[in-house]
Amino acid sequence: KLVEVKVELSLLEKEKEVDGLSPNGKASPLADSRPNGALGHGSDDDSTPLPLYHKPRDYVEASVCHVKDLENGQMREVDLGSGRALLIKEHGEFSAMAHKCPHYGAPLVKGVLSKGHVRCPWHGACFNIATGDLEDFPGLDSLPTFQVTFPAGAVIFFKKHFQALQSQKRSKPMARCSAVINSSTCFSHVLIIGSGPAGLVCAETLRQEGFTDRIVMCTMDRHPPYDRPKLSKSLDSTAEQLRLRSMDFLQDHDIELLTEKEAVAIDVKTRSVTFEDGLRMEYRKLFIATGSKHKPMVYKGKDVRNVFHLRTPEDANSIARLANNKNAVIVGTSYVGMEVAAALTDKAHSVSVIGIESVPFKKALGEKVGKAIMKLFEVNRVKFYMLNEVSEMIGHHGQLKEVVLKSGKVLRADVCVIGAGSIPATGFLKQSGIHMDSRGFITVNKMMQTNADGVFAGGDVVVFPFLPRNNKKVNIPHWQMAHVHGRVAALSMMGRAADIKTVPYFWSAMFGKTIRYAGYGDGFDDVIIQGDLDELRFVAFYTRSEEVVAVASMNYDPIVSRVAEVLGSGKTIKKRDVETGDISWLNDKGSQ
Repeated sequence: KLVEVKVELSLLEKEKEVDGLSPNGKASPLADSRPNGALGHGSDDDSTPLPLYHKPRDYVEASVCHVKDLENGQMREVDLGSGRALLIKEHGEFSAMAHKCPHYGAPLVKGVLSKGHVRCPWHGACFNIATGDLEDFPGLDSLPTFQVTFPAGAVIFFKKHFQALQSQKRSKPMARCSAVINSSTCFSHVLIIGSGPAGLVCAETLRQEGFTDRIVMCTMDRHPPYDRPKLSKSLDSTAEQLRLRSMDFLQDHDIELLTEKEAVAIDVKTRSVTFEDGLRMEYRKLFIATGSKHKPMVYKGKDVRNVFHLRTPEDANSIARLANNKNAVIVGTSYVGMEVAAALTDKAHSVSVIGIESVPFKKALGEKVGKAIMKLFEVNRVKFYMLNEVSEMIGHHGQLKEVVLKSGKVLRADVCVIGAGSIPATGFLKQSGIHMDSRGFITVNKMMQTNADGVFAGGDVVVFPFLPRNNKKVNIPHWQMAHVHGRVAALSMMGRAADIKTVPYFWSAMFGKTIRYAGYGDGFDDVIIQGDLDELRFVAFYTRSEEVVAVASMNYDPIVSRVAEVLGSGKTIKKRDVETGDISWLNDKGSQ
């Protein structure tokens, strides 16, 4: 007999209200240190749960499924009339939460359920099915969750309000700054240089963990934090459309943002940072997350206009405008360069790509995958000039007109985008005493600490010990990894050590198709490909010795998230496991 399922909705998470609005006035910048050198933070005891409302108007009912319709390990998206939710059954227990990943809106029902969390099928973010909390990145927000009960054998959710269903996301509760701080005071308990994902997550994690002292975040950008990976995929997007957090959000959580501030020197003895405009700010803890900058190129004609290194929304908008019905040249086959080339094919008269390798992505994805992707571009009228470099940019009245290659080939060009790789933005640290390697990357330990007391670093600028490679220090310049670094650094500042257990996850989108990548494949010696490269429906396993160290796919979801789940559990995947062509075993292996 079919049992009608009654649905009531309510948020499960424990909301927090932490006292301590930022009062005006001045305080001693050198507040007392906490034990063990940890920064001050509020206690969990300060939090009080919001009351649950049991008013009739808060309830909604809907028939969704029989309680026996879900097997263990299954997920189902259910329609509740006023919205949708994800119903989950694992180990005989039901749970429910919002059905979309708050990062880019991926349907979580197509993700991977394992060991009490759901991993997003698109970019690998993980959410605890009991609390909805974000457990692995990318993204900033968690999910609302709903209580499941069984009166008369039916599945029931308890409702709080409409907004939980419609917003599909929630921010974790955050503390406020209780220190009496004048905004002109040149001291911050935590000073963050950089407003990318590492810096932003560091600031938010501190507040989420109850940190109640001053946080100042400085950035060279003129905008609040925005989704930089989208710049090369959506050239017409404005900073507001790409925004990760608004100024109002930052102000509400007492995260001070200073824009258009470039750090030029750090003095670790006086614990101070000097900025280009002359501002000097002292700190107790410093987090360096300045990211990367373009790799210098040697060519004639550097004063020619309409040559861009894509860094800002304004750059992206200018590229799109200048390329309209014109000739565009892309220098470099980095992910950014290739994404820009793809984005310009429906705008420009012609798109040419210059690369030093024989095929794009050869070093990262292997020659076979690179050739398949190259073919996709050629079908879309992109012309490649590989094994080549730029010799000269030629302009007329200062405006770019031609790009001359070292082979002697001359390309017509009205706009040029240089995407030939990057280097860490650490030049300002040369006299600081902060240790860097020969390439300019800051060396940190597993807690994201540098050799200088109170100084932490994360994101693209660091090499850090990577456990799957026996703690070899590596640089992984992924958007997702920068989130992880920010959180680990914040916890370390508060005296709460946390290991980096995440699996690196990367993605790139071109012509409506997405490459997903998980793991660390540097130095791979073989590629095992399943599927059809010509149809761009494949999964590629990258092996080192006899072990799978990374995976990439197109049109093969959620295979990359499933492999990430296996690797993240500490298990290994042997080369022989993927050579047979039968990878159905992954369905079971990831959930053990």
